[in-house]
Amino acid sequence: MRILIAEDSVLLRAGLVRLLEEGGHEIIGAVGDAGALVDAARTLQPELALVDVRMPPTLTDDGLRAALVIRRDHPDIAILVLSQYVEETYASELLAGDIGGIGYLLKDRIADVADFLDAVARVGAGGTVLDPEVVSQIFARTRHADPLAALSPREREVLGLMAEGRSNAAIAASLVVGEGAIEKHVTNIFAKLDLPPADTDHRRVLAVLRWIGA
Repeated sequence: MRILIAEDSVLLRAGLVRLLEEGGHEIIGAVGDAGALVDAARTLQPELALVDVRMPPTLTDDGLRAALVIRRDHPDIAILVLSQYVEETYASELLAGDIGGIGYLLKDRIADVADFLDAVARVGAGGTVLDPEVVSQIFARTRHADPLAALSPREREVLGLMAEGRSNAAIAASLVVGEGAIEKHVTNIFAKLDLPPADTDHRRVLAVLRWIGA
């Protein structure tokens, strides 16, 4: 497989080159910053890019953001991210679409050379390899995502007017629709926010609190 390596540590980069070459792969490039990674991916067209997350120029998440650019512009290039930690925001974005040919492994959890080379082969062949800790953290983040994400734009508009203290009739007048339509929107809002009828709770208030919290 033709592989492009992006790792800012000179020693680790050299080690990866040697390891992958001994595993039978062709290293067509080895770069040390995010900008060079994007340029090399465009000009060299590797089959797989092996990417570190923390790279120059900012040494934060530049490598992962570069991987997103490559995935967008060259979807046929497989991406295997190696990192010391889980960068949840950009990792979630990387895994949001087709995750064929995508891998995200934590460096200190790679058990041995054979496991690593197997992961490279699987991702390069169009498979997906994700560290369990990556899955766990992204799942936890998703669970705490925008609670209003399921609402339609009109339902959000209705809920916003509810938060202003308006009645269904006042909301209907504001949106120039029938009151029956607003009642249906409110019912849908309660259902999507998982607010079933209850004698002890005021669903309208709870829905507004969700709006404020979001």
